[in-house]
Amino acid sequence: MKPVPITRQGFESLKQELNQLRKIERPKNIKAIEEARAHGDLSENAEFNAAKERQSFLDARINELEYKLANAEVIDPDSLSKDRAVFGCTVVLENIDTGDEVTYQLVGPEESNIKEGRISVASPLGKAIVGKQLGEEIVINAPGGRRNYELIDIV
Repeated sequence: MKPVPITRQGFESLKQELNQLRKIERPKNIKAIEEARAHGDLSENAEFNAAKERQSFLDARINELEYKLANAEVIDPDSLSKDRAVFGCTVVLENIDTGDEVTYQLVGPEESNIKEGRISVASPLGKAIVGKQLGEEIVINAPGGRRNYELIDIV
């Protein structure tokens, strides 16, 4: 099994979600199945079918989270070298055309959240950033057109 790189924050977030699913969502859904079953004929019981479907979804998500947590390799961004952009580090980019600056932390797909400034290393921008050093240019062919950035800081 290949280790799944993840930040401490991402690891804790996955643990919280798993705990929520196991201790709150799943028991609540089991109760919904029991209540729907009590209504009688299961062949025409939409509530029962919906609850069973939800149970399948919850079980699949629980299995996925358990796998990711079991195979997680927690990366501490503070222990990383700042000479090039790597998983876990935070980078500051300057848009060469506009002069605007943006700051992103490079994380795994499970942790990415653009609104919180975390982008996946598997995304086109993340792939373009990984391995770059200070002062290097990063070119992205985005749906809105080509964008040129300069890596101005690795935090």
